Amino acid sequence: MLPSPAARRIAVVVKGYPRLSETFIAQEILALEQRGLDLEIWSLRHPTERAVHPMHKAIRARVTYLPEYLYEEPLRVLRGAFWSLGQKGFGATIKAFWRDLKRDFTANRVRRLGQAFVMARELPAEVRHLHVHYLHTPASVVRYAALLTGRTWTFSAHAKDIWTTPDWEKREKMAEARWGVTCTAQGTAHLQSLARPEQVSLVYHGLHLSRFPSPPESRPARDGSDPLDPVRIVSVGRAVAKKGYGDLIQALAALPPDLHWRFAHVGGGELLGSLKKQAEQAGIASKVAFLGSKAQPDIIGLLQVADLFVLPSKEAKSGDRDGLPNVIMEAASQGLAIVATDFAGIPEFIRSGTEGELVPPSDWEALSNALNLLARDPERRKALGSAAFARLRRDFSMEGGIDVLEERLRAVSDNTQKEAERV
Repeated sequence: MLPSPAARRIAVVVKGYPRLSETFIAQEILALEQRGLDLEIWSLRHPTERAVHPMHKAIRARVTYLPEYLYEEPLRVLRGAFWSLGQKGFGATIKAFWRDLKRDFTANRVRRLGQAFVMARELPAEVRHLHVHYLHTPASVVRYAALLTGRTWTFSAHAKDIWTTPDWEKREKMAEARWGVTCTAQGTAHLQSLARPEQVSLVYHGLHLSRFPSPPESRPARDGSDPLDPVRIVSVGRAVAKKGYGDLIQALAALPPDLHWRFAHVGGGELLGSLKKQAEQAGIASKVAFLGSKAQPDIIGLLQVADLFVLPSKEAKSGDRDGLPNVIMEAASQGLAIVATDFAGIPEFIRSGTEGELVPPSDWEALSNALNLLARDPERRKALGSAAFARLRRDFSMEGGIDVLEERLRAVSDNTQKEAERV
């Protein structure tokens, strides 16, 4: 039975939900909901963090969790598989799956197919279009589910999924998707080289400034000369290789002894233990605080009382890299001076010497020098922070990107509905 003409619900598929490191996705879902789009969320994983962002609490969309591992819900997977056997798209789905498996013979490929079986069976009839975040694992599940059911799909690509997914896989997925967007010019150019250029568009996440307090009217003029009032340096990001925190510990350890400072890191991640050990071995553990994951209000509070924000992103050995990290824009929302690396999407927002200071990735000596100079110069920090906030308001507000997504999602939903009615 076809859905009624009024049905326009879209399933938004994510790898995990909710996740503090992906507030840009929550921001997008909430904004689209507030513009009247009927959405539901499908997640490949259950949440792993206790804290949630206030935006997650405001989102009304129903959340469905697929079996994270197939053995955990065998009956659900079997029901999905038997149901899928009777679908017209089963042959095309299995053909696509075998092509993928031959080139990447891993258990993860089988898990994606099993999740797709479950999703295809359980999707409500009124959902005719799927929009997936990330072009790697989540897009595989969506691709198979779309082949099984005849639904259409689109994608938002971000960072790791662009740079660690094989080119053959990206080409084949993009050829089947209606369109896609990504959040950096670098990522856009790469994906356009593998697809029809008009199929992939640059859409910055931006920041919804109404969700953030205004920057502090003034900050203490700390210059690192007072041991009782040290310069406060902060960073927010997962402790993973692409964030470059090992370089940052080296840079902090190399700061001159006459400069008084404290550093706070917010975020979880697999490298936290080794970073703490590195700080101890470097003799700076008493000046460094690893605070773990924090809710957004706590992070904003930390940014408001800080003097400097730092993010030394680089390319990991796996090829993983950042896009344009939202935390850079969040720091700018509080008028905070920023030191980062001239890498990935960061220079699309921060122009070195204008909105912040950029150093080469993996160059801890240049990073240390930039931190030292800015720590001693409160007036320079104020100028850079004000310029970053002005650029954020002028060129990187959320509304422009949401305008594009709303228009495109409404158009593809309407077209899909008309196609279904003609069948």
